[in-house]
Amino acid sequence: MSKLPEAHKFIDLSDYGRPVARLIANALKHTKFTPIHVTIGFIISGLAAIACIIERYFWAAAFFLILKSILDAADGELARIKATPSYTGRYLDSVADILLNLLILLSIWFITAGHIGYTLLAFVGIQLQGTLYNYYYVILRNNHQGDTTSRIFEKGTPTAMEGEKQNHVNILHYMYRSLYSGFDKTIYLLDKKAINSKQFPNWLMTAISTFGLGFQLLIISIMLIAGWQAYIIPFFVGYTLMIFVFIGIRRLL
Repeated sequence: MSKLPEAHKFIDLSDYGRPVARLIANALKHTKFTPIHVTIGFIISGLAAIACIIERYFWAAAFFLILKSILDAADGELARIKATPSYTGRYLDSVADILLNLLILLSIWFITAGHIGYTLLAFVGIQLQGTLYNYYYVILRNNHQGDTTSRIFEKGTPTAMEGEKQNHVNILHYMYRSLYSGFDKTIYLLDKKAINSKQFPNWLMTAISTFGLGFQLLIISIMLIAGWQAYIIPFFVGYTLMIFVFIGIRRLL
């Protein structure tokens, strides 16, 4: 099952790892490995990237960041191939992402001796960027009968799906709400009417996909290898202003 019907698919610049992710998922289809195991794999890869950044092994850091992006796609692919979607996997994935994002930026702050305030501002910017992309993407999927494990509004705790425990869903949903609700509310307040919109042209979604986590990690990887470590945090602070540009374009459609 794809996230979107064929007619509404767009070029997702943050999803460059999808072909390799599908290979991994297909290789694990008839094994005992579950999507949760793959999620744990991307957490380990993210932690390895952070360690490499701190030790200034930037090529290795880039490798693990890209691997993290690939595995981040592979867990969802495996869930679709095995027909085992779960809220446990969905929330664990998101909780791991936000915590790793913070640690990645802190590791960059550590090696560049930058300002902690700008680092935290970049973290907020990265999360708001990703939230806008996910907000529009989930609306698009809901409009066109795509993947439904993600919801536009994460309010009440969902009922566990077959094969997962309600207690796990409860805990992870609480963690998700605690970490993401502020970002979700901010983006919703900035563009309340998007939820009723049917106009999300493919070219706009492709442009907004530069806010996707995969593309963000690709930018960090390139800048690390290029020796531009000191510019990573300022870049993401500045690029956050594109949120208002994309929302403005969406409103004009």
